Amino acid sequence: MNTYNVLVVEDDQEIRDGIGIYLSSQGYQVFKAADGVEGLAVIEKNEIHLAVVDVMMPRMDGITMVMKLRETHDFPVIMLSAKSEEVDKILGLNMGADDYVTKPFTPLELLARVNSHLRRYSRYLEMVKEKQNAPNEHVYMIGGLELNEDTVELKVDGQPVKMTPMEFKILQLLMKNPGRVFSADEIYERIWNERAVNTDTIMVHVRNIREKIEINPKEPKYLKVVWGVGYKIEKQP
Repeated sequence: MNTYNVLVVEDDQEIRDGIGIYLSSQGYQVFKAADGVEGLAVIEKNEIHLAVVDVMMPRMDGITMVMKLRETHDFPVIMLSAKSEEVDKILGLNMGADDYVTKPFTPLELLARVNSHLRRYSRYLEMVKEKQNAPNEHVYMIGGLELNEDTVELKVDGQPVKMTPMEFKILQLLMKNPGRVFSADEIYERIWNERAVNTDTIMVHVRNIREKIEINPKEPKYLKVVWGVGYKIEKQP
């Protein structure tokens, strides 16, 4: 994949154009939209590899847009928010965003996040392609969980469950090492392949995984927290 297509969805034209100019100068093909409605229209007409989406916008806000695009697309989404309250960050991540940047931010900070997520997404796409062509299946089963590395699919009690690439990779790491406790830092460094920063996103991704694999997420059977240490997939009898 030589050229990445990045969508910038921001109602402030000055910010939108500024981000666009900077990303274009780094070799990215940039698409722009002024609100969530325009953003979804762009996604339907073009192959987008990453979206930078503002939270507060007219007509359709960023969180609603991310909810809708997650129904059919799994490319990374970085949310922009003028608010620094934790609730806004967690809400965005719960709705399917992969990361967030709080305004005001520097172009270098945003570019670092964009580069990082596109590297991971590119590896994810390569993994999917390799697994589709691989002759042997690599399936991990723990209780009612069945994770297939070849098809990059998860089934819970026989039913397919849709996961984001980040959720799949975190669950894959834990299921391949049942009973082992991983700290948030270690999960971040293994999945992101870089020094751990912003590990509170791990907590939110774990919460999302629980919602998808547990009958009662508040009393999890599989994905357990070891307080003060980290997370593990419980071995099943």
